[in-house]
Amino acid sequence: MAGLDQKSPNVLLQSLCCRIIGKSEAEVAHQFQYAVRVIGSNYAPTIERDEFLVSEKIKKELLKQRREADAALFSELHRKLQTQGVLKHRWSILYLLLSLCEDPRKPSRVANYGALFAQALPRDAHSTPFYCARPQSLSLSHPERAGLAQNSTSMGTSGVSSLGVYSLNGPTPTPQALLAGHPAAGDSLRQPLGARLAWNLPPTASPSASAPTSRGPLVPVGPSARATHRQRRDGDSNAEIGEAALVRDILYVFQGIDGKFIKMCSQANSYKIDEKAPLSRSLRDTSGRLAELGWLHNKVRKYTDSRSLDRAFGLVGQSFCAALHQELKEYYRLLSVLHSQLQVEDDQGVNVGAESNLTLRRLLVWTYDPKVRLKTLAALVDYCQGRKGGELASAVHAYGKTGDPYMRALVQHILGLVSHPILNFLYRWIYDGELEDTYHEFFVASDPTVKTDRLWHDKYTLRKSMIPSFITMDQANKVLLIGKSINFLHQVCHDRTPPGKIIPVPKSTDSPKDAADLFTDLDGAFQGKIDAAYFETSKYLLDVLNRNYLLLEHMQAMRRYLLLGQGDFIRHLMDLLKPELARPATTLYQHNLTGILETAVRATNAQFDSPEILKRLDVRLLEVSPGDTGWDVFSLDYHVDGPIATVFTRECMSHYLRVFNFLWRAKRMEYTLTDIWKGQMCNAKLLKSMPELSGVLHQCHILASEMVHFIHQMQYYITFEVLECSWDELWNKVQQAQDLDHIIAAHEVFLSTITSRCLLDTNNRSLLNQLRAIFDQIIEFQNAQDTLYRSSLEELQLRLQFEERKRERQDEGEWGVTAAQEAEESKRVEEFQETIPKMRSQLRILTHFYQGIVQQFLVLLMTSTDESLQFLSFRLDFNEHYKARDPRLRASLGSSRGRRSSNM
Repeated sequence: MAGLDQKSPNVLLQSLCCRIIGKSEAEVAHQFQYAVRVIGSNYAPTIERDEFLVSEKIKKELLKQRREADAALFSELHRKLQTQGVLKHRWSILYLLLSLCEDPRKPSRVANYGALFAQALPRDAHSTPFYCARPQSLSLSHPERAGLAQNSTSMGTSGVSSLGVYSLNGPTPTPQALLAGHPAAGDSLRQPLGARLAWNLPPTASPSASAPTSRGPLVPVGPSARATHRQRRDGDSNAEIGEAALVRDILYVFQGIDGKFIKMCSQANSYKIDEKAPLSRSLRDTSGRLAELGWLHNKVRKYTDSRSLDRAFGLVGQSFCAALHQELKEYYRLLSVLHSQLQVEDDQGVNVGAESNLTLRRLLVWTYDPKVRLKTLAALVDYCQGRKGGELASAVHAYGKTGDPYMRALVQHILGLVSHPILNFLYRWIYDGELEDTYHEFFVASDPTVKTDRLWHDKYTLRKSMIPSFITMDQANKVLLIGKSINFLHQVCHDRTPPGKIIPVPKSTDSPKDAADLFTDLDGAFQGKIDAAYFETSKYLLDVLNRNYLLLEHMQAMRRYLLLGQGDFIRHLMDLLKPELARPATTLYQHNLTGILETAVRATNAQFDSPEILKRLDVRLLEVSPGDTGWDVFSLDYHVDGPIATVFTRECMSHYLRVFNFLWRAKRMEYTLTDIWKGQMCNAKLLKSMPELSGVLHQCHILASEMVHFIHQMQYYITFEVLECSWDELWNKVQQAQDLDHIIAAHEVFLSTITSRCLLDTNNRSLLNQLRAIFDQIIEFQNAQDTLYRSSLEELQLRLQFEERKRERQDEGEWGVTAAQEAEESKRVEEFQETIPKMRSQLRILTHFYQGIVQQFLVLLMTSTDESLQFLSFRLDFNEHYKARDPRLRASLGSSRGRRSSNM
């Protein structure tokens, strides 16, 4: 033995050939060359390294031998062995035990090696490795042949790994000895030669054994077999077709090639057997069942061929095609083995009825699992027609919702390959803000035509059709916000902080298996990654907006200036602007009004605001209509730009402008009524000497009190129930906001609320018209009262002057007045007194018109669906003054109270 150890492997192999055949070295030269090619080839059976499966086979073998106690003992020992780390290769030990427990009564293979090697070599034995020997007409493309020759064990799943093993449990582990590509002869001897020959070169079958074995097709030998095979192959054409000819046709059909008797029928879209062919019904039925495998292969192959070259199909689609190619490649490995077996039968001959020859029934057994697998792939191809990107991933995921664990494992494996590009898109988006979606497969879409100022609102959107079904809408929205926040920081905020410092980037998912594992744990690891990136990015963005761009300070400035929250500033501004705004609108100049605005700022608490805020405050003149005064066209403005313009958009600023004009007009009514009240208080004592005016003045006081009550209640409603409550709700939401979208949404709700409750929306147009009519009546009343006081004061001044002249003349010792002067004075007083009924009539008409508008306004309030407006009507008519005057109002009030009581 020591001498043998020093010899080369070639010498040892040649000695073994001589020993098996029993001849000299010169006589076994051809057999030695053939053995070298077999051992040096890269072909070896792919055995599924499943320890549990091997242990179960051992227990089944013990149970077959009625050794239940030994099976239980083996199970207990195997369990203890698993808990200890004594053995590193438990599967190899168990597989050895399984091999040793085979039935010793079966004929020995070694005894037949001599007869095997004694036969003539195949015609291509010197040029083609044994595992590649198959008919020359085998229709496989060049890359597939290369893959079968070089990578037969490197990329396959366990689909078609051998004749008897076709598992659906995902990728099959490949023995490490087979991963070296083309090992040398010495390396190939690491695997026992007997095991390799036993796999590839089966012995002569026993005549009594006719059932198919699970170890694959075996090659019988002998001249009688060749003669029988030739007679059966070349027999009379009128005789019944032999099973061997059908097997050859079926093997061609398996790869989509028409056979001699079985051909593709385009009309029926299926393989048909020639009706004129002399064939028994059982063989015809069996062949039809086997031909279905070729139809399934064609369906899958047609889809992959048509889509593989379509660049618009995208990365996800190409991954799907690659997964299908991978499954087809395993299928082709099975076909290569079957063709090799058929080639050996043709060259070596076959014994009719031998247990190792290829038969239709054995093909049914061996192709059962591949057929199930191809059925799943064909159905999946049908379901995925016309889909791409995330929609394709959704289709694959939906098809995996089945109770069959093997089918679910297959679809899960394909889903891992398909979802891997989506996960790469997602990681690039949420960690770098980059969107390289050339074929529009990702569920985040970008519009390159959108400018920077609309980046947050319009540039990035969700393609809802491309959202995979295993990603929820909430997760998709968060993914959109994460990448959008990163791009907003870089392009709008000009923040140069690298994304890696904002979000700790985890280990990337490099393999499809990692992608499949991540997407199967959507509520765990995947949700954790999305949430972590979302919270960190959004928090950093809000910090930048508040710290560098004073977002919250600008929001408060809007409340103080455009919504009239800074009371001292608004009052002083109105006092300064009163002379200017009373003029016609066409005579106003914006620079004059801007100077008055700056004066009001310096004279009030507004001067303590940040210069960044004050420089944005400005005056704006609205479009002038004929007859407008300065009050009708004046407005404050607040300039926004940069990142804060994302929150305060043009639409938002237009809402602010509308609300400001409404509030400014309401504030002017309050200011006007204050002037009316001051005029009444100042002139009441002066006009006491004119008793004929007492009735008119009393009428003015009553109408002014009604107007003051109405305006005060409206101001309370606007200031406290609308503005303050809405602002408090907005501020709480802003403080609790987790991202910029929350702030934008809360701000839009705030503007929508105050616009609606200030009667500025389309639903309250009639209420707003009535309110503006009331405001107009207040202005009319101010003008009427001013006219009354002006004429009354002029009359009082003339009377005082007449009395003064009369007193002066009396002091001089003359008559106070002459008869002519007294007559003239009496005539003037009489003329003045004649104007008093006109004034009273004018005030009465004004009062009646005003009360009619108020009554109509109250009716509209009571019919409103907004409860706050209904409560406003109660306050405006707290003493039921208007209710007693208008029957319609009584009906409305009654129905409203009835509704309130029923709701309670």
